[in-house]
Amino acid sequence: MPLLLACSLPCLAAGPVRYVFDPVHTRVMFSIDHAGFSQAIGTVSGAQGQLYFDTDSWQGTRMDVIVPMQRLDMGDSGWTASVAAPHFLDIKHYPQARLVVDQLTRIDDSHGTACGALTLHGVTRPLCMALTLNRAARHPMPPFRQTLGFSASTTLKRSDFGMTHWQSLVGDTVELRIEAELYRQQGASASPTAPDPESKPAPTAESP
Repeated sequence: MPLLLACSLPCLAAGPVRYVFDPVHTRVMFSIDHAGFSQAIGTVSGAQGQLYFDTDSWQGTRMDVIVPMQRLDMGDSGWTASVAAPHFLDIKHYPQARLVVDQLTRIDDSHGTACGALTLHGVTRPLCMALTLNRAARHPMPPFRQTLGFSASTTLKRSDFGMTHWQSLVGDTVELRIEAELYRQQGASASPTAPDPESKPAPTAESP
């Protein structure tokens, strides 16, 4: 009986476990109207952060991720510099964006809605995203870590974050898409308290 209890108690205490973002395989993409001619597309790579997630129930989900705005890429150096300048993202004064998720509503086995707060351009606003769990499995390549893959999308208004210049030329509505891979942090489990949007995230390990 003691041996049976020793085997069963860890299972009962499973719950959310800690995953960290793989900055190599995580990217933020956004698009915005460019004078009515096209949707300008930009990406930001190198996101780092952590996620507490239970693949069975999705209960107790908590996420905290930092996006380095210096990694902005508009596909052209001049266009990138313009978007990074003070009249838009002003990355010199606001070098990071931060996304905190503290509520996840599950719709089915692979879809849900993730809600929390986005801090961008020094402004924090509530944000909800449509979320798809693409896969949860052991990665087929070394070091064979347990890996999650997510896609998320939403829309926001840049004016809500204090970016109001040139609205006659550049749209206000921003389409936001996130593609993310995360790997399980060994030895980390248990649900944390809700993250504080004003605090700094815990450091994460670099992706190999």
